Amino acid sequence: MDLEKRTARQPVEPSAEPTAGQTAGRQQTPVRQQAPVRQQTPEGQQTPEGCLAVVIRIPVRIVVLVLVVPVRMAWDVLVVVGRFLTDAVLRPVGRALLWVGRAVFVWPWVALWRYVVVPVALGLGWLGYRLLVVPVVWVYRYALTPVGHAIAWVAAGIWGGVVWVATGLWAGVVWVARGVWAGLGWLYRWTLAPLGRGVAWLARGVGVGIAAVAVALFTAVAWLVRHLLVVPVVWLYRYALTPVGHAVAWVARGVVRLVRMIFAGLWLGVYWTLRVLLVLPAIAVWRWVLTPVGRLLVVVGREIRDALGHAWRVAGRISLVVGRFLANLFRWIFVEPTRWVYRTVLTPAGHFVRDAVWKPVAAAGRAVGRTTRQALATARESVRQARAGVRSALFGQPTRPPSVHGREPRAAETRTLGSSKTALTKD
Repeated sequence: MDLEKRTARQPVEPSAEPTAGQTAGRQQTPVRQQAPVRQQTPEGQQTPEGCLAVVIRIPVRIVVLVLVVPVRMAWDVLVVVGRFLTDAVLRPVGRALLWVGRAVFVWPWVALWRYVVVPVALGLGWLGYRLLVVPVVWVYRYALTPVGHAIAWVAAGIWGGVVWVATGLWAGVVWVARGVWAGLGWLYRWTLAPLGRGVAWLARGVGVGIAAVAVALFTAVAWLVRHLLVVPVVWLYRYALTPVGHAVAWVARGVVRLVRMIFAGLWLGVYWTLRVLLVLPAIAVWRWVLTPVGRLLVVVGREIRDALGHAWRVAGRISLVVGRFLANLFRWIFVEPTRWVYRTVLTPAGHFVRDAVWKPVAAAGRAVGRTTRQALATARESVRQARAGVRSALFGQPTRPPSVHGREPRAAETRTLGSSKTALTKD
């Protein structure tokens, strides 16, 4: 049992200088291209292990093997028992329960559907068709359809009259509208148009006068607003508000710089305080305490995991050996003696009983059954003949229907030159 990890084998590099035998072989045999030697990548190489891993590995594997072997053997026993129960108990019981469930829940509903619901539905459908569909179709075909045709004919006549009257009325309305439109056109052309042109000429003159007065007033008001409002406001903004704004902005910039310097100093103080009191101790604890402890726990966990896997595989081998030993012991103690008894004792005894007892008894039973069937057939035939004799004596012989040679109609014979059935004269 290998309890230590084997180091990866390093590939053997071929020597650069060929020997004399190799030179002679090269001269006699054709030159073959050598396969490139695969160099092991750094990822595939096994990382070097420390002394702690080597010291921990062997005790951990021994302890884990001692603990895992009973568990693995119990697990294998449970697996075997579970398979036996599944094949011998659960599967037959499941099939029986499935059959019982089908017989109790499925087959009654299928029989009810097939022999009750479907016939009742077909009967109701036939009854509904005969009592509802057929009368409705008859009423529609022989009552509603003629009445509808008559109503449609009357409505077509009424609609034709209405269309004729409406056409006449529309022609009269169109003629009156044309006359009214001609009168309105004459009134617009010779009365309203000249009157509108005169009103437009007067409005144009009044508009020109109003526009001249408005331009003069706007010019005067603009001159007054410029010299009384705009010029003083511009002078006030340029020589009073602008210097005051510059002074206020300079003071505000100074205040902002002062506040920024104060907050920067406070931030530097808080930053270095937190760094010295929290960050540097946390880094030291992480680097010099947590990291070594974590590496130790990783090594221990990896070794325990490998030990569990190795112990589980070894326990499987041990359990397999123990199981085979128990199976062979059971076969030697129970199966082989039972097989020997069956072959050497029970089989000859069974053959003797079959040949000396069962076969003669079966032959005698078949002979008795054959004789009984023949006697019953003879008695049945005698009774049938007696009944026929009594019937003929009381009622006479029954009349037999005339025998008919063929049920199918006979085909016409083929026409010949001498036959009377031709294309022009047929019988």
